[in-house]
Amino acid sequence: MSILDAKPIVAIATAPGRAGIGIIRLSGEALGPLVQALLGQELKPRHAHFLPFRDNDGSAIDEGIAIHFPAPHSYTGEDVLELQGHGGPAVLRRLLQRCLEAGRTHGLRLAAPGEFTQRAFLNGRLDLAQAEAVADLIDASSEAAARSAVASLSGVFSAKVNDLAERIIHLRILVEATLDFPEEEIDFLEKYQAAATLTGLREELADILAKTRQGVALRDGLKVVLAGEPNVGKSSLLNALAGEDIAIVTPIAGTTRDKVTQEIHLDGVPLHIIDTAGLRDTDDIVESLGIERSWNEIANADIVLHLQDARLPVQAISARILAHCRPGVPVLQVFNKIDLVEKDTGTAWQPATAASAQDQPVAGLEHTRHALTSIGISAKRGDGLDALRQQLLQLAGWTPGEASPWLARARHVEALNLASAHLEMAALHAAQNDTVLDLFAEELRLAHEALGEITGKVSSDDLLGMIFSSFCIGK
Repeated sequence: MSILDAKPIVAIATAPGRAGIGIIRLSGEALGPLVQALLGQELKPRHAHFLPFRDNDGSAIDEGIAIHFPAPHSYTGEDVLELQGHGGPAVLRRLLQRCLEAGRTHGLRLAAPGEFTQRAFLNGRLDLAQAEAVADLIDASSEAAARSAVASLSGVFSAKVNDLAERIIHLRILVEATLDFPEEEIDFLEKYQAAATLTGLREELADILAKTRQGVALRDGLKVVLAGEPNVGKSSLLNALAGEDIAIVTPIAGTTRDKVTQEIHLDGVPLHIIDTAGLRDTDDIVESLGIERSWNEIANADIVLHLQDARLPVQAISARILAHCRPGVPVLQVFNKIDLVEKDTGTAWQPATAASAQDQPVAGLEHTRHALTSIGISAKRGDGLDALRQQLLQLAGWTPGEASPWLARARHVEALNLASAHLEMAALHAAQNDTVLDLFAEELRLAHEALGEITGKVSSDDLLGMIFSSFCIGK
């Protein structure tokens, strides 16, 4: 949709289906004539009026609450009218049609997804990060995510970013002044402690980036893939983590032929647990297709749990699993069935021998820097599951008991990483003293521009269209 289209808009703002209450929202300039046509009277600003909603012949379509929010004191910054009636689909459809009929001469049209919030952004009622938080609050799948979305909506994240941007601007001003008046022969970097200031900016950015990564994990969740040979207990572990029988468990190897996915929440963080077909060589066509999908899931995982039977000889992390993982993805060795080790040997399973396996180098893969750890569990009896849950949170970069102060998106992390890279380059130039102040200033400008992409101070129409089109209609 065009961000230049300022015609009045209307939409049903409540979810489809039958409900006790349904809301229709209108926004645009000078809605007075529409208010008169639909309600037959003027409304006192920001007061609830109980009255009938009228058809074109004056008969009542429904009755309910009408509230008029004159510009600029409204959600969108324009005139807004909300009609709160009964939530029957037929009633809402007829009332929506009546609004379009009454507003035809004023150019009233149906709102595009997210257009109310987009207008709030364009009219300065919200910045872009706050606008995204509106959708995130609606979509929040846990209380922790909802609390963090509210924090983002209230401007906590934006305030951090704006404060950092202001400090970069201040440093830029000093640099530009030095470039504009070279005859003063001011030792800029020393006099204004630019290097120390830059160090403080980089530390603050690193802190914001760490919390933003937590916010992304809280919003999007992490993809955790259960991988390993057949019959090591992958499906049993999925069921144990989910707390219900999601996957079929049998003693027959190769029972799982396709991926089984279940979302669970650990300390408010959503984890998408994926049980995959056992990895082995087979002539079974169907099982081979399942195994191929297993490798695809491993390649796209955020965390890989490599399950092994604790009773069998310890194996090094499979070179093929590491080869399929993205660089830096943590791989956790999970030794299952430790209860059977105790039953067979009379002694508890010890992690010492497992630790030696994770330290064995894999030829040709030293550069991938995978985080390798190991843990022993009994998916059947529940031993070690709490430790596994805490390990998953740790691998996700999450501190149990500490909620993210804001919800965030992957694009925020990308922008912060870009700003961090430019500040790092600025630090390199600063080390060369005043001889490259022009390059120093340019890196500061680029870092400031990257931060502006988060709040929308620097944005493109394509970015706005992509963000707001993901909203629900009526918001």
